[in-house]
Amino acid sequence: MNIAFFLLPKSEVITTTLQATLRQTLERMEYHRYTAVPILSDEGHYVGTVTEGDLLWFLKNSEGIGFENAHRHLLEEVPLRMKNKPVHIHAEMDDLIELAKVQNFVPVVDDSDKFIGIVRRSDIIEYCAKQMFKSPSAALEM
Repeated sequence: MNIAFFLLPKSEVITTTLQATLRQTLERMEYHRYTAVPILSDEGHYVGTVTEGDLLWFLKNSEGIGFENAHRHLLEEVPLRMKNKPVHIHAEMDDLIELAKVQNFVPVVDDSDKFIGIVRRSDIIEYCAKQMFKSPSAALEM
């Protein structure tokens, strides 16, 4: 099986940049109802993942920064506590599974280390569940 089978392409993934404001990031996450989003460089490289917790702790622990002035502060100011590791599109499925065990999504990069999408852990689990619960006769027909 190939990692590309599970790939949600970049065009369908909500991302942000380090130059986005805290307010833009918060509003984008709220609108799409995501708890974490990938951060991309201007060149399209994956640089990290920002979570709701990262933003919450930053706002809580930064004197003088709140939602009312979040539009004046950039995401690059926020320390990221999670390091979601990316996987190369040609990596082995074992590599993907190892990362998906501890990450809700796995960023995927191409031969130039450009971000090309994500693999969601939920998609892997859904695929495995379908395989497990196939009727034995359906499996024999393949």
